[in-house]
Order: sequence, then C-alpha cells, then structure tokens
Amino acid sequence: MIATFFLALGLVLVVEGLVYALAPSLVEQLLAALRALPEDSRRLIGLGSIAVGLVLVWCAKSLGA
Repeated sequence: MIATFFLALGLVLVVEGLVYALAPSLVEQLLAALRALPEDSRRLIGLGSIAVGLVLVWCAKSLGA
C-alpha cells in the first residue's frame, strides 16, 4: 500500500516537473486564467480533479497495479 502511494506521488511530481520544464509560459497563462475564475468554480474544478483521480486510482488497482 505504501509503495503504491510513493509510486503515485512520484508520478505526480514527474508530470508536474515536466509541465514546468517544458512549458513555463503556459503555466503562467493557466495561473492567470485560474485567478480570473470565481472561488466556487475553482473549488468545483478541484473536487472534479479529486473525483477523476480517485477513479483512475481505482481503475489502476483493479487492473493489478
């Protein structure tokens, strides 16, 4: 279980690092767009991301990861 957690955390850090390394200006544009959204919209985006992440983790575990 802890190994799966570290694997997932490592993959998140790799993807985040790739985004910052390959497209830093895109990150700036994304942050500006997020600042323009109302707080409730940002909260819904966060909750949606959590839901999608949980589904992906569940699918990975079901497939034997």
